[in-house]
Amino acid sequence: MRSVFKMLAMALVVAAGLAATAGEASATCKKFGFLVNDYGKEGPTRDSKALLDKHIAEWMAERGIKNYRTGPKSVKCELFLDFIVFDEHTCTASANVCW
Repeated sequence: MRSVFKMLAMALVVAAGLAATAGEASATCKKFGFLVNDYGKEGPTRDSKALLDKHIAEWMAERGIKNYRTGPKSVKCELFLDFIVFDEHTCTASANVCW
């Protein structure tokens, strides 16, 4: 299994990229994303959604925002490694958040 530190580092890179591409037309909404790379497909899908929620909550708390709405989450998974006995997927969960 990959280290938690490596997953968090990748997630921050993805979040920064998504933040940079967020449109300026909507001053009170932002698109957040979180990336997880792990064995199987169900685990990274579940973990990326859960860690996205945690990341959004922390980001809002740092800025003192108490009232926000998270839109529907979408998860996109790509096969990273495919061995005959196991596989590894990279899953990215994303959602729009408005406050």
